[in-house]
Formats: sequence, structure tokens, C-alpha cells
Amino acid sequence: MNSEPKIRGGALLARALKEKGVDHVFTLAGGFCNPALEGFMECQMPVINCPHEQVAGHLADGHTRITRKPSICLVGPEGFANAVPAMLEAWGERSPVIFVTGSSTLKRQGSGGFKEIDDVAIASPLTKYSVQITDGERIGEFVDRAWTAATTGYPGPVHISLPVDIMFSSFSETAGRQERPFNWTARPLPRAWPEPAALNEVMDQVRKAERPVIIGGHGIWWSGSEEKLETAGKTLRIPIFNVPYHQKLLSEECEAYMGLADFHQYHPSKKAIQEADLVLMIGCRLDNQMNFGNPPFVPKEAKLVCVNGSHEELEHNRAADISLLSDPGAFLDEMLSVKKSWSEWFDLQRSRRAAWVAGWNEHIADESATDLKEGRKLHPLQLALDVQAELNGEDWLVFDGGNTHFWNEIAVNLAGWGGKKLGGILHPGNYSMLGVGVSFALSAKNTHPDRNVVLITGDGAFLSGGLSIEAAFQEGLPIVVVVDNNGGLDCISQQQERLFKNGNHFATDFRDIPFHSMFEGLGGHGELVERRDLLVPALRRAIASGKTACVNVKCRGVISPIVAATSDKRDKASIE
Repeated sequence: MNSEPKIRGGALLARALKEKGVDHVFTLAGGFCNPALEGFMECQMPVINCPHEQVAGHLADGHTRITRKPSICLVGPEGFANAVPAMLEAWGERSPVIFVTGSSTLKRQGSGGFKEIDDVAIASPLTKYSVQITDGERIGEFVDRAWTAATTGYPGPVHISLPVDIMFSSFSETAGRQERPFNWTARPLPRAWPEPAALNEVMDQVRKAERPVIIGGHGIWWSGSEEKLETAGKTLRIPIFNVPYHQKLLSEECEAYMGLADFHQYHPSKKAIQEADLVLMIGCRLDNQMNFGNPPFVPKEAKLVCVNGSHEELEHNRAADISLLSDPGAFLDEMLSVKKSWSEWFDLQRSRRAAWVAGWNEHIADESATDLKEGRKLHPLQLALDVQAELNGEDWLVFDGGNTHFWNEIAVNLAGWGGKKLGGILHPGNYSMLGVGVSFALSAKNTHPDRNVVLITGDGAFLSGGLSIEAAFQEGLPIVVVVDNNGGLDCISQQQERLFKNGNHFATDFRDIPFHSMFEGLGGHGELVERRDLLVPALRRAIASGKTACVNVKCRGVISPIVAATSDKRDKASIE
């Protein structure tokens, strides 16, 4: 008599995820997770072993942002705590990463089991769905529930906790297959179609508007509607702005793209938004970056309309004058039916962007001339512009840091106006978490192995997450890391100098760290750059080396517009 084949719970988990279409797992291998790792190996699922669980989480997040498909961060119970920061970063960007914990034994729960923590409770505020599986027969069911929660409505990270005794126990290969749904493959994502009367109300506002603007958020990216956004902007001649920190929706050289909806980093956005009579926020949240929809960001006289693809998003946008539940793509299709063009208004914003670009180009030319004349270190904006100039239209740029991030945002707008194209851009999300840069650069290289991937990172940001560079060597994913090295947490120093009574900064300086030597010691390429004229040759050699490389650039600390604008009063306690 033949007995039915049995497999471990970890293998059931791996098979269920494979059936959903998962194609990458990121982990720091641990004993609690071995059955799942065996299952992934049997499924021929690529697994990248990382030097730290936070790195594994950021790699999974970066991979998910690029592919728009969930990937897995697999950790043990003690490693779960290390993965929490990555969970926070994914939560801020609504990235549907599936975090899986091999947790302490279920049969001794509450008795101080080995490495026992309440991982479900810890993950709950940072995920859409956090659950412990208590019955191995239901592993496939809970994978299905987690997948659905992660990908539908307002997407976001989820967490599954699989106790070690269930992970190692044996179950039938067909466990859970006796009940519907019999097909466990990923289903097409449901889309919210606008209710006709509500849609007509919004379209009436669009047709009678004289000065409309569109502010696009990450809901457009996750719905795959960025091409429709570009078409609407170009066809109707409506200026488009991007919510700061979120996934880039349009390339900087796109005619309709004006820049960030950020009055400090892109000054012309202030005039456009405050002069607008209709502000269409598509796939956005009315959070702190949008001043919660209030004046002076959006004037009281303007009509504020929020279009979101899920009721969760609409719940965050209660301040809107009009809310519309609609898939962003469906709404943008309807926008294209409008027989109207706002060319004069559109051209005004283009001319303002041109003037802004010209002003910055003149400023940085003067600054760099003075740097050369006086022997000063390189300006961080000049660093960003010089690096971008060496990238081609398919290369990826990643940036990470405080002022480093802000200066690079300005640089991509300046370069984009001049026609500079890039294959893609990644950076920290809504929580502005330092240390994600190396992991995100590895994600870009892993998904685009034939492209050059260059990371510009602040020295503080690299120190926060630079250990992840080992994965680049281990996995054969050569990236180039350009360190904007100003010797400290310069963004914080500048805030302190404007906040503290004595005008000094405190506890923010670093020693002179030879980042380039670190890369050489690991088997990569490294160079130190102390003058601007040496930067481009060093960068070219780094790219040509075919190795994971570091160009350690000594830059001077220059306060960015956003830090200057938000820390100009001593009584300000933060940059919010």
C-alpha cells in the first residue's frame, strides 16, 4: 500500500509562494527557516543570502518596487527585529513585500520558548496584514490571503509567521487543496471603476478649470498607469508634478513633467499650485508632504480633487473637496476624452522651469569656478551633475542620504530639462530612511544585469547600510558607489547650527573614512577623488573595471534648499 507523499511545512510554504509567481527570496539563512530554504531550493527559486536581515528586507523592497511584483524577505525570530526598519520603509512606499518569519515553537507559545517574540503584534502597525499560521494544513490558504492583502486595493507589505514546529512538521503535498479556491495561482488584480455620477462631477470640474495641475503619487505607479499619465499631460497640456520621495512616475525630460510638488526643492511648484484653480491629486495621500491638503499649500480658493484606486486611500483624504474612487488608469482614460487644452497655462509652467534651470546652472557654474580658484572641495550638486552626465539612457541612478538626496533631486530635474534620460531612478521613500541605497542599487542591478547602476550616497547613509555591499561581491552584481563624503551627518549639522543657541553642531562628525580602501579590501575597485577634474576619469575607470567599485569623493557641506527653508528659525525643532 503506497502512502501519500509528505513534505515539510516549510516546503509547503515555498511551493505556495512559487505558485503565486514569486521569483526572488532575500534572507539571512537561519536554522528556523531551513525547511523553507530547502523548499525554495527544490522549487529552483533564486535565493540571495544577505549579511543582515535589514539588508534582506531592503533588497526585497527594491526588487518589488522595480518589478511591481511581491518578493520575499525570509528571516528567523531574532532576525525579525532587524528586518523591522525595512518593513517601515516598504510601508511608507506601499511596497507589497511579503515578510516571512520562522518563529518560535507554537506548542510552547507563551512559555518562553526559544527566541520567542510576538512578531505578529510587532508587524501589525507596519503591514496591511500580519498573521501566525497555527495549522500546517492551512499554509496555502494564508499565503493566498497574504498575497491578496499585499497586492489589492492600497498595496503594501504583509507578514506571515510560521512557527518552527509547523515549519519542520510533515504534511500531505495536497494539504489544503480539497477546498476552494482550487487554483492558487495569482489572479488578475481587481480595479475600481468610477461610479458614473461621481466621475461626472469630477469631469465637470476639469472642463471648467482654467489653471489645472496634476500631482501624481505612488498609486499611479502601483496601478501601472504612468504612461497614461504622460499621455494625458502631453495631450491636454496639463502640468504634472510628482509627490516627493515616491516612485518617479515620469522621466525628467518628459515635456509634461515639471518637477516635485515641493516648494523648497522645486520653487516653481509653489506658484503653479497656489495659482491653480483645480488641483488633481491622483494616487496621492494628503499627508504631511501635501500639508494635509490645507492652505497655504493648496489655496482655499482652489478645488482639491483626490482620485484614488482604493477606499483605504480615500480614507486618508477626507480633507479633499471631492473624492473619487477610481483606478488611476481608468480616470486618466476619461481625462483624455476632454476636448480642451491648457497650452497657455502649460507653457507658463515650462517657462518657469526653464528660468529655474537657468538660475541653478548659473549658480553652480559660479560655485564651481570659485571652488577651483580657492581650492575648495567639490559642491555636492556639481558631483550629482557630473555623475549623471556619464550615464547613458539605460543606466540606473540610485541616491541615498540627507542633503545628498536633496541635491540629487535638483540635479535630475536640471539634467532632465537638458534632455538627459536615465533607465531608472530609486531612492528612499516616504520615511526618508538612510542606508537603503546599496540595497536598492543591488536590486536595480539584479533586475537589469546588463545596465550600469550607480549609487550616489552620503557618507552617513553608507555607514547606515553599507554592509550590504558584500552581497554585490557574493552575487556577482557589480555596482558603482559614489560617496558624497563631507565628513559627517551634514544635513543634521546644518539644522543644529540654526537651532542651537551657540550656532555650533554636535555629535555629527565622522573621522576621515577611506571608503575606497574598504572596497579594494573586499576585492573591488576603489579610488579617492579630491578635485573635480579627477572625478569623471575615476568614475569611468570604476565603471570599466567591471567590479563593484567605490569612488570616494571629498565634497564640502552645502546646505540644501529644503534644509535651509525648514530650519531657518531657531525655535524649529524638526524639518517637518
